[in-house]
Amino acid sequence: MSTNIQQQNYSKPLINRHYPALLISLCTLFLFYKYLLQISPSVMTSELMTSFHLEGAGLGNLAATFFYSYFIMQIFAGPMLDRFNVRYLASGAITMSAIGTIIFANAYSLGLAEIGRSLMGAGAAFATVTYLKVTADYFPPERFAFISGLLPTGVMIGAAIGGGPLAKLVESTGWRHSLLICSLIGLLIASCFFVFMRSNPKSATTSQRKPSKLTLKDYLSVLAQPSNWCLTLYSGFAFAPLAVFSGLWGQPFLQVAYHLSSAHAASLATLGFIGFGFGGPAFGYFADKIKRPILSMVLGGIVSLISLITVIYLAPTLLLLSIFIFIFGFGVGAFMLGFAFAKNLNSLLLVGTVTAMINTGDALCGALSEPLIGYLLDLGWKGQHFNGAPVFSTHDYKHAFLILPVYILLSLVFLWLAQRLEKSK
Repeated sequence: MSTNIQQQNYSKPLINRHYPALLISLCTLFLFYKYLLQISPSVMTSELMTSFHLEGAGLGNLAATFFYSYFIMQIFAGPMLDRFNVRYLASGAITMSAIGTIIFANAYSLGLAEIGRSLMGAGAAFATVTYLKVTADYFPPERFAFISGLLPTGVMIGAAIGGGPLAKLVESTGWRHSLLICSLIGLLIASCFFVFMRSNPKSATTSQRKPSKLTLKDYLSVLAQPSNWCLTLYSGFAFAPLAVFSGLWGQPFLQVAYHLSSAHAASLATLGFIGFGFGGPAFGYFADKIKRPILSMVLGGIVSLISLITVIYLAPTLLLLSIFIFIFGFGVGAFMLGFAFAKNLNSLLLVGTVTAMINTGDALCGALSEPLIGYLLDLGWKGQHFNGAPVFSTHDYKHAFLILPVYILLSLVFLWLAQRLEKSK
């Protein structure tokens, strides 16, 4: 889609040239908080199963409640960020997630826990869209692929803290107290957003334009592009294996398959997100250099496919296991280029809407996949319990994880379709 928006002069600083970097740092903190909350159930699976009397599918559904509300709010997050002030929306969204965390930490019934988890996801729905919206508004277009590729840095930090350190905190203080600490972190980040982000977009390095003229027809034009739908499905299937493995089910799998402690398994599982943090900017830089983002995305898909199969089915040594989990996440990082691809197909005024649409793919696949894995685990479960929590075998996990390589293959199919549709226009 062509756009009539004129290119702006990005070379003139407004108050100081470091302000865009400050904004991106704040957005990175938001992403850090989102992933800290998203993967937190992975380090307290046994505790949650025991506290709420859950089996595999039940735990998957509880964890996926985050994605259900995330998915719904994605529909509104993009248009809201295109029309209203980022400062208030972002700080309010983070506060909502923090309140949800407090509710979850104090829940003694499954229903109340689901309400808390839903509020976490609803607030977190603004994280990725806020980052990419700020990138589009405050940085020159030629830097979008690279800056958007840095997005996984927040993911990496959140995963690194949400893995081993959070697991040790849970072991020492309990899961409820640990989540209360997480809620305080969220309130601090929300305060930083409110204090440091300007209310007036005229002070930014982007245009003096006002995006309030957007109409329903403009929003519907995003939905009318088949290539946007293909990129949405590509995004969902490319990222879901990482969300499922490093975000929830990888930690208990590694405990069973490799005979590791909870903290050790959590640290290894989060190497996927750490690899993702390096892979995003690396593939973004590579794509900028060779001017072939599709090739970069395909390479990332192949790398993630091979490494994931190795981790699950080939039983490497612990050193190689660590390396392959990292490489798996590194390859998934290439999927971030899908946002840059979509940005070039749509009006700059609709960046938030397009980003939100594509991001719904992540939420939808995550919402469906986490309970699906739990259901598949329950199918092979032999009825064993330990401390009130179900015990699954390595064989159960390997069968349930068969869908993850299939997801990566499907992502490459939808990427190919998106490219074909764009070429045929």
